[in-house]
Amino acid sequence: MAKAPDTEYLEDTERAEGTTTGPVPRVAAPATRYTGRGFPSAIARSRRVTGLDGLRTLAVALVLVYHAEPGLLPGGSVAVDLFFTISGFVITRLLLAEYARTGTVALLPFYRRRWLRLVPALLAVCAVCVAVGAATSLSGFDNAWQAAGLAATFVVNIVRAAQPDSYSGITGPLGHTWSLGVEEQFYLLWPVFLLVLLRRVRARTVLICTAVLCLLPVLWRWYLWNPDAAHRIYNGTDTRADELLAGALVAVALARLRSDDPRLARLRTWAGRLALPALGLLALVAWRVPVTGDAGAFTAGWYTVGFLAVATVSATLVAGLELRPDSRLSGVLALKPLSWVGRNLSYGMYLWHYPVLRLLGSLGMEQGKLAATVVLTTLMALLSYYLIEAPFLRRART
Repeated sequence: MAKAPDTEYLEDTERAEGTTTGPVPRVAAPATRYTGRGFPSAIARSRRVTGLDGLRTLAVALVLVYHAEPGLLPGGSVAVDLFFTISGFVITRLLLAEYARTGTVALLPFYRRRWLRLVPALLAVCAVCVAVGAATSLSGFDNAWQAAGLAATFVVNIVRAAQPDSYSGITGPLGHTWSLGVEEQFYLLWPVFLLVLLRRVRARTVLICTAVLCLLPVLWRWYLWNPDAAHRIYNGTDTRADELLAGALVAVALARLRSDDPRLARLRTWAGRLALPALGLLALVAWRVPVTGDAGAFTAGWYTVGFLAVATVSATLVAGLELRPDSRLSGVLALKPLSWVGRNLSYGMYLWHYPVLRLLGSLGMEQGKLAATVVLTTLMALLSYYLIEAPFLRRART
């Protein structure tokens, strides 16, 4: 039987790579020499998309509600699908921009920036959970030592994937970090593989290879599927890679097209038209569809082709926000309160919301739990950002 997995809100990957908050200055090389190495728009498209920041804020709100009051949003786990796709898009376009600018991708600095962005704040959460578990008898913090070790080494998803029945308590208050494991395991491999492609084949072939890779996890899930394999499929990096690759595919496709390419104009038109319906469809799934329940044939379909379908919808939304920053939807999502929270607090809110929920649950709070979770999570995220994340982000940019 498919069990309800925890969802999470993925980190602000644009800031993880030191992306500026405005358009990147363009220092044009002579037209006869500069070709972009097959990706003429890569550098121009490395700027921040403020609409995506606002979308992150909506998603973290979705995650909070889903975990605090799952009955209100039975399909709220769709947020993780959306953020895998956003992450694949953002990271890949930054890798392509570096390649277009320098002719290579510096892998060690890339992994250093990832570590500085993710690990210090994560270790702080782990330390607090261990301290609460050691100092109290609160049931929500049982196994805090084991949970902290698994979370800090990004292997929570592997542990959960190996559990065919209900999730055990070994991941405790840090079970939500399973998706960080998926992301980091993916990014151990994808930059290396992408760099090999960039050096050996033409840009068009890179696009084709990325598209083919998007399809392979679907076939693999189809082969693996049975109701007892739900946790294996949901938590596996190999079985969720198509959602990250869908975002990567958008980044590769857009980086290949010059600003005067008529195909880009058609993409801009259709992405602009479809972005709002895509957001509406994701909202409908979150509101009405129990995607992690046991619903027979529907569950089988969701756990095989459904992940790619959601990734396709998410990629459409991402492309719309990227290509139509002047649209009404982009304007709403780029409003300063939404974009500021998404840019600066999203990762901290993701890290802290689940331990806060476990704390409130262990204290027996039922009435007002959602409101209390929002307040405490926001407070902890602010402390995390100003005391831990911002200082390490400054180091990541050096």
